[in-house]
Amino acid sequence: MVTVKKPYVITRGKVIFDYSTIYCETPEKLLKSELFLEIVERFIERIASRGSSLFAFLRDKSPSVERGRMSVYLTNVFRLLSSHTAEEISSMNSEFDPLLSEKEKLFELIEELYNYWRRFERFIYLEAPQRSAYAKNSLHHAQFIKSNEEFKTLVLYVYRRISENLIGENPRVYRQLPAGANMGMLLEKVSWNCPEQYGNLRNIPFIRLTLIEPPVILYPAMNTRKGKFEELPELNKDLLSLNPGEWYCYPAKVGDLTAFIYFHQDFTSLALSMCNLFEIAAYEDIEDKSPDIIMLFGLTSSALPSNTLFYEDKAANMLVGLVRHREEVDYFGYFKKMALTLHNIVMLKRNRLPLHGAMVCIKLKDGGSANVIIIGDSGAGKSETIEALRNLADEYICEMTIIFDDMGSIGLDKNGTVVGYGTEIGAFVRLDDLQSGYAYEEIDRSIFMNPDKINARLIMPITRYHHIVKGYPVNMFLYANNYEQVNDDVRAIEFFSSPEDALATFRNAARLAKGTTDEKGLVHTYFANPFGAPQRKEEHEKIAKQYFERMFTTGVKVGQIRTRLGIGGFEHTGPKAASMELFNEIRKFCSRK
Repeated sequence: MVTVKKPYVITRGKVIFDYSTIYCETPEKLLKSELFLEIVERFIERIASRGSSLFAFLRDKSPSVERGRMSVYLTNVFRLLSSHTAEEISSMNSEFDPLLSEKEKLFELIEELYNYWRRFERFIYLEAPQRSAYAKNSLHHAQFIKSNEEFKTLVLYVYRRISENLIGENPRVYRQLPAGANMGMLLEKVSWNCPEQYGNLRNIPFIRLTLIEPPVILYPAMNTRKGKFEELPELNKDLLSLNPGEWYCYPAKVGDLTAFIYFHQDFTSLALSMCNLFEIAAYEDIEDKSPDIIMLFGLTSSALPSNTLFYEDKAANMLVGLVRHREEVDYFGYFKKMALTLHNIVMLKRNRLPLHGAMVCIKLKDGGSANVIIIGDSGAGKSETIEALRNLADEYICEMTIIFDDMGSIGLDKNGTVVGYGTEIGAFVRLDDLQSGYAYEEIDRSIFMNPDKINARLIMPITRYHHIVKGYPVNMFLYANNYEQVNDDVRAIEFFSSPEDALATFRNAARLAKGTTDEKGLVHTYFANPFGAPQRKEEHEKIAKQYFERMFTTGVKVGQIRTRLGIGGFEHTGPKAASMELFNEIRKFCSRK
């Protein structure tokens, strides 16, 4: 069945609209559009429900206008002000004199309406005809980007024109605020090798291009992740029931895997934020192909036993992630971690060891280089230590390449060397523990989430896709210990003498929880990786032993680094001292090469 989409939808603080249907190239068309009228209606309802003085002003100055017609009345005023001054309008029609007589109050109402629009998370999309070259053509990409620019410019122009014609003077400060769409997506329906059980996904369009207008600041309902990803023994087709007209698909490259990440329109802002985290899969990865992973975010079936589930479809040779439509999962971590959990299970099936940590390739100015992996669960200090290293040793380091900042894997190359692979082109970074000097270079391209709360986060691009799939030899393999102090007898970095000693520490994976999940105090997570390792513990244990023995055999230095990130008062000085110690160890390693 072909589902006809509405030209726009307003849901959960979001406005999602099809620009090909609501195309406005002039102020007149914008002010006559259905979307503009509904925004005005909702705005009036909002100020009325709050008992605002703005509503009292509007009601008192238009006593003959019925409540249900106020939006039309106000829109007519705006249409006149878009081309005439207040004085010109009065000379033509005295009907609006009461409203226009108090210019400052009407200006305040216009400002509040403009702010009301900007408080929405705004998404524009265009959908190409199926099996067309539209979404692959760079010319059409440019046209799509231009359309968004023109819409932003038009909104600003209309707002300023109305304000200037009302007040009778130009502003002395122009603020070029993002008044159009925060994000956009070019859509196309692509035929893929879809098993019959997933047939209702066939008509959901794929995202072929995204655009963002940074800075993008989002306010999802939740700010931490809770619970575990549970495995379903079987997948009932009823669990997959959905309305295709309310769904989109973000085709992601999670490492070298292809994941079709389907999401309900209510979670559009979180889903599109993945553009800073996962590479968008190429057309050739989709058409007539089967993905390694399918994920459905926002299912409403009452038969789902919990919020976050996954299923191994052995017949189709893919992993399936299921996330319920609940306010509790309105947090980007659920998108990211479910995709990475499924990635990790596939890695184990391919005899690679998935890792929860960070990997960086460091090249010194004197010509030496080292590739370092730091393992640790959320809040252990992995990213903070690497960023402190970047700043502390700037005069000695000429290049730092991030391979992964949260999840990766290790495998063996054709020579039997242990090599590291990444999963993401970006990072989901916690702001609370980062000083300004720690911030990544790409912060101006970031998407910010709940910056006013504890565990405030941003998503930023940090590396290129070819780096994460290349496979870099591992020289140091460290566990991030965030809870032990450093003194004369206990160094910031300690190397293990045997695979057994190393495995014991990594397996125990103790850390002081930092409030990024629902955990508190000193906690233990098997191998610092709740995303696939515990679900396949027996398989993981066998593969981990093989790789640790291989690392000791081939000279990889395996140890732990004490970041002290979990100890009060050491949130910044701990990673700083650990990074200095790590830098010294890198120089020693390079001198021996």
